[in-house]
Amino acid sequence: MADHVSPAKRSEIMRTVKSRNTSPERRVRSVAHRLGLRFRLHRRNLPGSPDLVFPKRMTALFVHGCFWHRHENCSRATTPKTNAEYWCRKLSGNVKRDRENRRKLEGGGWKVLVIWECETKTCESIETFFRKNFLV
Repeated sequence: MADHVSPAKRSEIMRTVKSRNTSPERRVRSVAHRLGLRFRLHRRNLPGSPDLVFPKRMTALFVHGCFWHRHENCSRATTPKTNAEYWCRKLSGNVKRDRENRRKLEGGGWKVLVIWECETKTCESIETFFRKNFLV
């Protein structure tokens, strides 16, 4: 099945997809800060450059997009019908890279947490996530 937009338009669309400071990430940061949790952003010296790093707790938090990181059993984790072979290769590569980054972080003594985009829709669900993982 052919793409319904031109290659130039597709390129323009893909350039607008952000990898940092996304809406879900900003919501998570806001709730974490409001709960009194202090963190660093996008530490490039750590595998995978985690979205939030809590150094005192040796915890790395990734805010994963359901589509890009293949959230299991999530309606947002669809595979495009156009150029499906490319997308399967691309998205499975993301999952493989995530797994490797997690292994490296845990090997270095870090606790690794993931909050999915679909879990960040309400502040209450984010608070529940932090209370369960940080404020026990």
